[in-house]
Amino acid sequence: MADNFSLRCYAYLDRMQAQYAAFIGTITQGDLPTEGMAALYVEVSPGNEVFKLVDIAVKATEARPGAQIVEREFGMFELHSHHQAAVIEAGDVVLSRLGLNPASRIKPVIASVQVITNIDPYQSQLLNRFRRGSMLVPGETMLVLECAPAAYINYAVNEAEKSANIKIVHISSVGRYGRMWLSGSEAEIITARDAAVKALESLEGIAG
Repeated sequence: MADNFSLRCYAYLDRMQAQYAAFIGTITQGDLPTEGMAALYVEVSPGNEVFKLVDIAVKATEARPGAQIVEREFGMFELHSHHQAAVIEAGDVVLSRLGLNPASRIKPVIASVQVITNIDPYQSQLLNRFRRGSMLVPGETMLVLECAPAAYINYAVNEAEKSANIKIVHISSVGRYGRMWLSGSEAEIITARDAAVKALESLEGIAG
């Protein structure tokens, strides 16, 4: 590995929720995931390291890659399988190659959390132009959460959906920050917010 290598994100999803899996299916360019699959998200720097890491993981296990992305600063990949053991094994293979463990990752930091009640019709129309998930309906409550490193937002969204009856409006997980837009009733959004925050804060790691 390069001297300046950084394991920015290492996040295991034990069971992809229905809406989350459906959303990922609209943006992935690799193997399509489905509800109930386990998944692993890894973000690294330098970004080009992802190609080598995906190669060793898919050769060693039955996990399949859904994403392999290199942008200006970082690289990110996602692996998934119907079998949790296969995804866990893929993660172990990657960590072994790097000579690291999950605690070597950067600990996620929540950059912003906003709960917006009674969304105005004009704002919902504007936001709907940029969403890839469900429509944001006027009068709903909206949760906007931003975290770094970006790939951790996938874990936060999935845990939020486990805990609350919400709609996924949009997820962005590439770049310096990850962002989620969720909508629903005020009570359900508060529950989703608390679940997402708790999930991110529970992950061990080093300061970025």
